[in-house]
Amino acid sequence: MVTSRRLPNHQALTQLAQEYPELDISSVEACLTFLDTTAEVQQALDAHFARYNLSMGKFTLLIQLFVASDKGLTPSEFAERSGVTRATITGLLDGLEKEDLVKRQPYPQDRRKLTIVLTDKGREFISKMLPDHFCRTTDMMSNLNATEKKTFIELLGKLRNGTSAMRDV
Repeated sequence: MVTSRRLPNHQALTQLAQEYPELDISSVEACLTFLDTTAEVQQALDAHFARYNLSMGKFTLLIQLFVASDKGLTPSEFAERSGVTRATITGLLDGLEKEDLVKRQPYPQDRRKLTIVLTDKGREFISKMLPDHFCRTTDMMSNLNATEKKTFIELLGKLRNGTSAMRDV
């Protein structure tokens, strides 16, 4: 059994369960293990993106533009796809534009709007980065076989469906 480094271990949870009968030890342990693993994955990704002088946010925008091809995306589309505010997107775009990886241009049907596109430098940068990124992603997931990966995706979907329990009032 994997235990969290920062949060209560099995013995502590067992003691808490004596006082709080609604505490389901296996649910809490699963959640704590998930949180610890998520933190480690996030640290690994931060280190990986730092090699390229990127953050996860900047990478997300670059890959969205790379997939969108030449048509580009509006700041609103980025915000909606990324689940963040337009202000956050503006800050990320400012940094990417300063590095000449993206450029803002007038939206074809409405000059009050902007479209963001990759520059040639940005397209070349992401094209060179992706092979390493995909190899490292494959290596990170290599301890799971194909069936386990499919099950993992299904389990994460179920977990995502339960997140409203933490949000609901």
